[in-house]
Amino acid sequence: MDFNVKKLASDAGVFFTRAVQFTEEKLGQAEKTELDAHFENLLTRADSTKNWTEKILRQTEVLLQPNPSARVEEFLYEKLDRKIPSRVTNGELLGQYMTEAANDFGPSSPYGQTLIKVGETQKRLGIAERDFIHSSSINFLTPLRNFLEGDWRTISKERRILQNRRLDLDACKARLKKAKAAEAKAAAEHELRVAQTEFDRQAEVTRLLLEGISSTHVNHLRCLHEFAEAQATYYAQCYQYMVDLQKQLGRFPSTFVGNAEATSPPLSTSPPAATLPLLQAVSPNPADGTLNPADVKPPASGTRKARVLYDYQAADSTELSLMADELITVYSLPGMDPDWLIGERGNQKGKVPVTYLELLS
Repeated sequence: MDFNVKKLASDAGVFFTRAVQFTEEKLGQAEKTELDAHFENLLTRADSTKNWTEKILRQTEVLLQPNPSARVEEFLYEKLDRKIPSRVTNGELLGQYMTEAANDFGPSSPYGQTLIKVGETQKRLGIAERDFIHSSSINFLTPLRNFLEGDWRTISKERRILQNRRLDLDACKARLKKAKAAEAKAAAEHELRVAQTEFDRQAEVTRLLLEGISSTHVNHLRCLHEFAEAQATYYAQCYQYMVDLQKQLGRFPSTFVGNAEATSPPLSTSPPAATLPLLQAVSPNPADGTLNPADVKPPASGTRKARVLYDYQAADSTELSLMADELITVYSLPGMDPDWLIGERGNQKGKVPVTYLELLS
């Protein structure tokens, strides 16, 4: 390998001279060409954009992948330009374990049936999470990385060149002040004109790049909207999956509870006479074993107003479908499941889940 010793020595000398000059400027012992206020504002805005983009990028990575080891692995795959292997989400893994446990305990048993239902929902949640991570990585993280690894590196490079041009310009100004002879002054003035031209040209190039930060903000704004949309879709899917699971679990027979109650002697063989009419009002229909809402009579006191928090689709004829933000009348009757109330809307009546309501009075 051939080395140009003279060029190496010259570059080292220039580097040392600029370092000394830069230090003297910091100490106020050398002249410094100041940039205009607009240029300084562009520099400040660019630095702020870079710093906050880095913080948002890192924290979004933590949000999407909390496991630091997995993040390091993904980073190495990206640097090696290799495809990141597909990773099973925690929800999918939990769903797999629940399904295997159900097969071991007996899929036809109440516990096995519940494990299968919950496991299937966990798998769906895991798949939704994987889709959200994939979408966010492409539409949000990638543009942020492209800015830091592309545009910002270009801006940093041109800023370093501008800094060197400014140091050269100030050095020429200093030599012109020190020149005494006419020939020395003429040479110094020529060097100053050349340095000023190069500085002005580089300042214009750097200024155009810095003004491009506004376009970067517009691009990141669009990406931010896409990220929020993907997150909203993900949470909406999760909510719907859990509502569906809640309905499925609500229709399961309470075998375990029934068995537990059967092992304990009853405290009384019959309900008090005062509550007997109310219990009869919510007793199952002897024909099909379901509650007949038309037979339910509201108590003389104890009715309340409630605001519906979420939409709810009735699972059968004994339940009342709900719409978010509507007001209904609710009340409870002896013998009812504490997680449910009787709801009334005009001449419509049926059971409603307590978790979907905000009791007002």
